[in-house]
Amino acid sequence: MSAQRAQAIADAFDLRALPPDFYANPFPVYAALREREPVRRMPDGSWFLTRYADLVAVYRDAHTFSSDKQVEFTPKYGAGSPLLAHHTTSLVFNDPPLHTRVRKLIMGALTRRAIAGMEPGLVALVDRLLDRIEAQGGGDLIEDFAAAIPVEIIGNLLGVPHDERGPLRDWSLAILGALEPKLTAEQEARGNRSVVEMLDYLQGLVAERRRNPGDPEHDVLTRLIQGEGGEQLGEHELLQNCIFILNAGHETTTNLIGNALVALQEWPQQKEALLRTLGPRPNWQALEPALALAVDEFLRFESSNQLGNRRALRACEVGGVALPEGALVTLCIGAANRDPAQFERPDELDLARENNRHLAFGFGIHQCAGLSLARLEGRVAIGRFLARFPGYRLSAAPVRGGRARFRGFLHAPFALA
Repeated sequence: MSAQRAQAIADAFDLRALPPDFYANPFPVYAALREREPVRRMPDGSWFLTRYADLVAVYRDAHTFSSDKQVEFTPKYGAGSPLLAHHTTSLVFNDPPLHTRVRKLIMGALTRRAIAGMEPGLVALVDRLLDRIEAQGGGDLIEDFAAAIPVEIIGNLLGVPHDERGPLRDWSLAILGALEPKLTAEQEARGNRSVVEMLDYLQGLVAERRRNPGDPEHDVLTRLIQGEGGEQLGEHELLQNCIFILNAGHETTTNLIGNALVALQEWPQQKEALLRTLGPRPNWQALEPALALAVDEFLRFESSNQLGNRRALRACEVGGVALPEGALVTLCIGAANRDPAQFERPDELDLARENNRHLAFGFGIHQCAGLSLARLEGRVAIGRFLARFPGYRLSAAPVRGGRARFRGFLHAPFALA
């Protein structure tokens, strides 16, 4: 995208009317906004933030900036709609005390020890997928690899039977797709239908787990049902946050893995450097630091989740701009993660980048509860894929998801060398 084109889009920037070339590469537009109008007033009266420091300031101040979405989502989805009921009850779109209660329960099952215990099963899963890819001589980086991993991992966390996991990805894509700034009638209908179908399924799963509890140290669903310290979730809270866990752990990790493997095709020197680190017979324990740096750089460079939202509870100031009480604020994570005030050479992929304090997992009290698990999935999936298929190549142009909030691919066909 030319600088002139990027500036033209920035001058008329409206999240509800984005041109196709923006979805292909939004970063020049974000750079133009960050340069000239980093706190931009949008046509609908909301505010769009693109500077790293401004995002951190908002994330830090949870007393001024609310994550509750009742005010924002009621006119979007309609009172009484399944999408409204879900998105205004899930962990990510709530303030304390609900947020605190649910997060504490989830984090109790995502301890460092619990995540370390998941690694052997994750390695076995990834290797099975790689065996299948080798047998068929290639495939699709998304369908055959990236999307298959988090579905299994999150399914295991909640104890979803393997033969019942088929619909999970389609439900997730539909419900999270409804978070886009502008919805078609079809997207809205599909999102509402998916919430209803997912709730119907989860009611049966929860009833079965009440009859036959799992180990609360590893089974998140059992932990949510039993509660902790005398605190328990109501049935509505429980079911909606099960949907949240299934969705949040799926879409973003799929994007991390898919974005990374496509980016390596576009940055061959970085790929070769990482392959040299891997060597012919990888010592995975010794490679952990290098793979950890690489995963965080993939997260910074192509953040799986590009946008966040807050509502100002009182009149305040951000980046030298006065915001009124009730102001709706969009936090552009994708722009902040390429802010030259925070990152050297921000538009370059540098897999050895250190002190990489990106915002792909958010910041503050709402920082992603599953970030350690996502990083583990990224290290194992990307590292083992490269060690097994160092000469893989895209066999057709990858297809973007066409969304502003979640940046990833729907398809990325590839062949083996």
